[in-house]
Amino acid sequence: MTQETTPGLERSCAGDWIRYAPRQPGIERIEAFFSGEAYAPHRHDTYSIGYTIDGVQSFDYRGARVNSTPGRAIVLHPDEVHNGEAGTEQGFHYRMLYIEPSLIREALCRPNSALPFVRDAVLEDPRLFEIVYSALSEMDAVMEPIAIDGITAHLTDSLLVNDASAIGSAGNLIDIRAVRLAREYLNANICRTVSSRELELVTGQDRYELARQFRKAYSTSPYRYLTMRRLDKVRFDIARGLTLADAAVNAGFSDQAHMTRRFKANFGLSPGSWQRLVRSSA
Repeated sequence: MTQETTPGLERSCAGDWIRYAPRQPGIERIEAFFSGEAYAPHRHDTYSIGYTIDGVQSFDYRGARVNSTPGRAIVLHPDEVHNGEAGTEQGFHYRMLYIEPSLIREALCRPNSALPFVRDAVLEDPRLFEIVYSALSEMDAVMEPIAIDGITAHLTDSLLVNDASAIGSAGNLIDIRAVRLAREYLNANICRTVSSRELELVTGQDRYELARQFRKAYSTSPYRYLTMRRLDKVRFDIARGLTLADAAVNAGFSDQAHMTRRFKANFGLSPGSWQRLVRSSA
């Protein structure tokens, strides 16, 4: 287990636990058990793909109540609000992979098409389940880059199979160069305010067109992408021992209160609760 980073979703509760795989670029892996309410409504800017090991994993997603049980794959699209809790008194045990849309985009056969969107959050797809199970089979191991590439390619193919509409038309073409330049610039400047004018100069696109293109490419806005990268830094800094106040300042938030509001809105629990979960897993 490591404390370097975690999606930071879950609410601390007696008997509940989270296990974290080693931090790696573009992906995060967790294993967890929850006996009751796990997390409040929130959303990620990543694909969340995993499976339930034991029990019933219940959550609200796209206006419907969904129950996941062992043997089926879970796929949550970036920026879709969801919550989570145990569907029975025995609780639920699960593993989840969080993969950045940029990796899925790079693995698409047609990089200018829209990202795959799978409408059903829980799928009876043996091939997808096998891929996810393999990706999450060695939680203590650091995955080699070639292994990540293979898993990304297989996951992308499975997502496309479950969303035939993902094959893009000419009307959905994306300026890949521009959105990549914007993402790289945001990654390099997460600790300060980035203006729309800066992104226009970097990408050569009008700010409104860039906003539309960025959402098509990564299923989120440039500002939300920047906010999530700041929150990633907050989690990393808290895990390595910084105070909540110092972590907030280091990540470019105006103050701890601002960071706390964003953290809770995006991860479904307070940074203090996440800090206790990290310490309890050490």
